[in-house]
Formats: sequence, C-alpha cells, structure tokens
Amino acid sequence: MAQTHQDLVSTDWLQQQMGDHYLRIVDCRWVLGQPGEGHRLYEEGHITGALHLDVDDHLSGKEGPGRHPIPNKRDFENILSEMGIAREHHVVAYDDGQGAPAARLWWLMKFFGHDNVSVLDGGWNLWTKEGRATEREMRRYISQKFFARAKHVMTVDMEGMDTFRTEPDVVVIDARAPERYRGEVEPIDARAGHIPGAENFFFKLCLDPATGKFLPPAKLKALFQELGVSKDKTVISYCGSGITACTNVFALKLAGFNSKLYEGSWSEWSKDSQKPLAK
Repeated sequence: MAQTHQDLVSTDWLQQQMGDHYLRIVDCRWVLGQPGEGHRLYEEGHITGALHLDVDDHLSGKEGPGRHPIPNKRDFENILSEMGIAREHHVVAYDDGQGAPAARLWWLMKFFGHDNVSVLDGGWNLWTKEGRATEREMRRYISQKFFARAKHVMTVDMEGMDTFRTEPDVVVIDARAPERYRGEVEPIDARAGHIPGAENFFFKLCLDPATGKFLPPAKLKALFQELGVSKDKTVISYCGSGITACTNVFALKLAGFNSKLYEGSWSEWSKDSQKPLAK
C-alpha cells in the first residue's frame, strides 16, 4: 500500500510505487488566463496512470471570496469520488515544476481531512527530463466514496486578516511577484499594492529554477526566518487569489512551520475600497 507521511516525494520514489493499487497520481498543470490549457497539456501526455484536476474547474469553488475560492465540501467530495479517490488512497500531485497547482491540491486535501497526500518534486518537467514513463491514455478508475471534513482553522477570512495583520506575533506573507507587491503593476485585480504589514516572498523563490525542485528544508527555513517567521508566531499566506500562496504554505511546512491561508487573498481585499493598502 502506497503510504507515506512525506509531503514531498521524489521521482525515484514515485517510479518505485507505479502500479500500486492504492496510488492516485494527479496532473494539476494549469495556465493562468488560459482556460482548458492544463487539460490540453494532459491530453498531449502525462505521467502513466495520472488523472487530471484543473484549478478553475475542480480546485476552486463556484462561489466564495476572491477569484479562486475553496470548493464547497459536497462538490469536492463528488469530484474526488468520481475520479476514484477515497480515504485509503495516497494522492501524489504534480504540475509543470512551478509548484503552485500541485501545492493547491495538496493544501485542499489537507483542508478536507486527507493527510495522505504528497507533491512530486520537480513535477512533469523533471519526470520527462529523466525519461520516465508517460502516456496519452485518459485513465478512469472505478468511482469511490470520498468523505471530506473541512478544517476551517487552516484559513483566515477578510475580517480575520484585518485583525491579525496588526498583531505583533503575526507574520503575513504575500506570494505575488515583487512588482505587484510594490504596486508598480496590477494586471488583474481592482487596486495595486499589498496588505499593510505584509512581507513579500515570491512563491517561485521556493524552487530551484534549474530543476523545479523545492529548495532544501534548511534553506527554506533560513529564508522564512529572515521574514520574521518563527515557531511562536502565527503565519498567514496570501497571493492574488489563493493559488500561488499554497506554494509558500507548502514550503513553510517543509521548513517546519505552519501557515494559514487567506482564502480571498488580494483579489478580495483590493475590491473593498475601505480596506487599506500599501505600496
């Protein structure tokens, strides 16, 4: 049975587990602003045995705060059940080595009470670079029954963010690109800038640009400590809409820290003209 308590698994590890009845590999590739592109890439080729879940269609809710709210419990249960994923399965998520979509599925699985989930280090790009098995066949598994139990303690809403951000024992981390954080550009949301008091840590800094693999835990720990993160502080992560922030939440976990996710993120905050911003 493919059981592991590792949040991050290697391509070697996944290769050894291929064919395990309790393994479910999920392709999470996704391109912001290009609906359906992730599924098109999946159809062109994917890791052998992989299913596909799309950020817009499956890993976001139809209603809620921000552009990519958390799916409601029933919808998420139905999606995973139809995919053939149940409590006994170990889910391994991968993307194209950018970290965000796979980390989003990892976070959602944890949020809905499924701890047996991992991210594939290096993702699709490393897997194919190493010449490992791929296919174009659209895999289907027998429907299962997935039961979700939402852990709302893992999230913060806009009112909570407004309260937390001024407290001395709280570190708020913005995962967006530096130019968006500084308010120099804003290609998507209502206003430019960032939540006052937030530190900037661009989510791509969690990864080695040459390999797409996550930096070693000790390196990640040092980088986050430079922002003031410590075990005795509450950490809240946000981004534009709650997707790339999951990369930072995941990297913080690798480094030994826990972080809450501000679900609505900047897409919600910037819409409210009464909420302050900084540049």
